[in-house]
Amino acid sequence: MRIAFLGLGNMGGPMTRNLVAAGHEVVGYDPVEAARRTAEAAGVSISGSGEEAVRGAEVVFTMFPSGAHVLAAYRGEGGAEGLLAAAAPGTLFIDSSTISVDEAREAAGLARDAGHRALDTPVSGGVAGAAAGTLTFMVGGPAEEYEAALPLLEVMGRKIVHCGESGAGQATKACNNMLLAVTMIGASEAFVLGEKLGLSDEVLYEVMSSSAAQCWAVTTNCPVPGPVGTSPANHDYAPGFATALMAKDLGLALAALEATGTRAEFGRAAQRLYEEFKESGHGGLDFSAIIQRIREENA
Repeated sequence: MRIAFLGLGNMGGPMTRNLVAAGHEVVGYDPVEAARRTAEAAGVSISGSGEEAVRGAEVVFTMFPSGAHVLAAYRGEGGAEGLLAAAAPGTLFIDSSTISVDEAREAAGLARDAGHRALDTPVSGGVAGAAAGTLTFMVGGPAEEYEAALPLLEVMGRKIVHCGESGAGQATKACNNMLLAVTMIGASEAFVLGEKLGLSDEVLYEVMSSSAAQCWAVTTNCPVPGPVGTSPANHDYAPGFATALMAKDLGLALAALEATGTRAEFGRAAQRLYEEFKESGHGGLDFSAIIQRIREENA
C-alpha cells in the first residue's frame, strides 16, 4: 500500500520504520531536516512538502504537535494547497496526533466534506512502544473506516481499540493520560515516603509491583533508578514520554473537564503539578521525573 506519513519525529519516525518493514511504500515529510534524514535511512521516500507526499497515497497518517497544526495542514495556509485538496478523492486520513475532542471532530468533518474518509487514532506507549510496534491505538470514526485502517494499525500497535465515532479516540486518550499522570504522582509520593521511613526503593518496589498497588507507573516506568533497568529513571530521565507532552495532554484533559463540568480533584491537581514542573525548566525530562519535584518539596 502507498502511505503518506507526515510528522517523522520521535513517534512518527519509528512508526514509519515498522510500516516499511511490513512491505508498504511510505512517502514522508517533516519540516525538520534531521527527522527527514533518519526516516530516509530507514527506507522512507522523502517528499518536498506534505501536499507532494499525499498525492497518489491511499492512506495519509499525520503525527503533529497540536490540533492547530492538523487543521492548518488539512486546510492549507500561507499559500499552501492543503492536504485535503492535494489528496485523491476517497483517501483515508488517519490522525495520530494528540489533540482536543473538538479539534478531532472538526478535522474529520473537513476531511469528509472534501470527499475523504477520516479517523482519529491517538496512541499510548511512548517512543519505546513506537519502536517496538507495541503501541495502543484509540480509534474514533466509522466502523468501516476502522476496519480499513486496522491492518496498518496492527503493524504499529499491539492493542487497537475502536472507541466510537469521530473524537472518541481523543476522548479516550484524555481519560487515559489523566489517570497515568495521577498514578505516576502517586507512585512517586509512595517512594518518597518509603525513603523517609527508611525503606529501600528495591524493597518497596518488590511489594508494590506484586500487590494491589501494582500499576504501569511502578512496574514499567518506575520513577526511581534501580528496580526496572529499562525505566527512564536509570537513564537520567531521558524521555520515553516527556514532561512537556504530559503537561500538554493534561491541558486537553482539563479542557474536557471544564467543558463537561466534571469534578476531578486529582486530575486537576496533576495538571497543575506537571504544568509547574514544565515551566520550571524540566519539560524535556521524562514525566516520571516528577519525583524530583516531590523530593524537593519534602526536603
